[in-house]
Amino acid sequence: MNETMIQFFHWYSDGDGKLWKEAAQNADYLSDLGITSVWFPPAYKGANGGHSIGYDAYDLFDLGEFDQKGTIPTKYGSKDDYIKAIRALKEKNIQVIVDIVLGHKGGGDELETFKAVKVDEENREKIISDEIEIQSYTKFTFPGREKKYSDFEWNFTCFSGVDYAEGMDSHIFKIKNEYGTAWEEMIDDEKGNYDYLMYNDVEHRNPFVREELNSWAKWYFDETDFDGVRLDALKHISFDFYKEWLTLLRSNSGKNIFAVGEYWAPGYLNLLQKYIEVTEGCMSLFDSSLQNNFHNASNEGGSYDLRRIFDETLTQADPLHSVSLVDNHDTQPLQDLEAPVEKWFKPLAYALILLRKDGYPCVFYPDLYGAHYVDKDREGNDQEIFLDKVDGIEELLKARKYYAYGEEKDYFEDANCLGWVREGDEEHSGCAVVLSNKEAYEKPMEVGEKYIGQEFYDFLGRFEETVTIDENGWGNFPVPAGNVSVWIPKSE
Repeated sequence: MNETMIQFFHWYSDGDGKLWKEAAQNADYLSDLGITSVWFPPAYKGANGGHSIGYDAYDLFDLGEFDQKGTIPTKYGSKDDYIKAIRALKEKNIQVIVDIVLGHKGGGDELETFKAVKVDEENREKIISDEIEIQSYTKFTFPGREKKYSDFEWNFTCFSGVDYAEGMDSHIFKIKNEYGTAWEEMIDDEKGNYDYLMYNDVEHRNPFVREELNSWAKWYFDETDFDGVRLDALKHISFDFYKEWLTLLRSNSGKNIFAVGEYWAPGYLNLLQKYIEVTEGCMSLFDSSLQNNFHNASNEGGSYDLRRIFDETLTQADPLHSVSLVDNHDTQPLQDLEAPVEKWFKPLAYALILLRKDGYPCVFYPDLYGAHYVDKDREGNDQEIFLDKVDGIEELLKARKYYAYGEEKDYFEDANCLGWVREGDEEHSGCAVVLSNKEAYEKPMEVGEKYIGQEFYDFLGRFEETVTIDENGWGNFPVPAGNVSVWIPKSE
């Protein structure tokens, strides 16, 4: 069966402990659609307690079990609810992918005093102050947990930088530690060195930190029996650390844990390839370049040459390490990396990731369920956002589940109309896919001699009429303007 992931949350997902229960209730539905893995948001207590989306990680050992940061459950529910959701999905043979945030910690419990230097925010290699003594919330004692599961306490030696100093304006401060004032090595020189992202930046060179994060990973696996990990903010974390961390996790779990990393660098395929090279292919990456191509194509309309849609993408260059997506929680409207794909183009984009053989497609929660939220825009004004369920998304998912098999033949000769055929295999019939970003088209394509004389119908219901395959195995497959059609044998 074709693998398909869903990101089962977005930046503005409902709070009040609803998400884990919702996931459990949706296990049958997701299975019917052909979803084979669910990516959950960070499940541990964040600095913002019950309002935390999870990327402000506070206590990795608190999965909604302890009274910390003003709440016992996380935004998404209790530890009990979380475990039940995982079990409900796994009973339907749906794998669970957990979100791992090991680059920074927020919400420290106590102030500490230590030496640091200010660095230029646009070039973190440039020191712009003398060595000074500052106070920051770098002591993490997790009083609500009372040392259950781990007695490790984090202090300023566990961090390489902070953005808060008591009594001072917000700035990036490089902590002076046994490694001097050098950041960890990154693969790119963006902002001089992009080790620092936010809050208290974890010092992965500290052997005690590495040991704690390695033992935590084993504990997390033992508690939940997850199948895969999504690794947050890779461009800000030592690539050596994650090579070691994944090796030990796979060894300790006795399981070939799937890993996909977020190295968000749209338009920079070379950086994605470089990261895969230095980590020796130990993880896949999200194809941020393909997502960016979808965003641009959706805004340019009929002037975009669809033949370029896979140019400079990981899905084309290294499909075995590519997780393809249309949108995610960072690209959705009102987010810092906002680059949404326009509504009209989303069915085309999903056809391109779901019905072709390359890449591991990931569906975004609002595209399957819809979403509604209010947040501040860049001018500070409240803006109400409605994200509609993608037209035909369930049919596209089912087409992947039942028909997107076998060899692939491309008909990419037209700038505004792409087509391809999946021939099918011994167990599955194939399909013919046509999409247009301009006017209506009719594309002649060869589906093969085994379909001679058969009628094909549009699985998405765009057309009532059928296409009859001629004596040479060819058919003329239409598509509406700015849309997609998926044609399958009528006998199906």
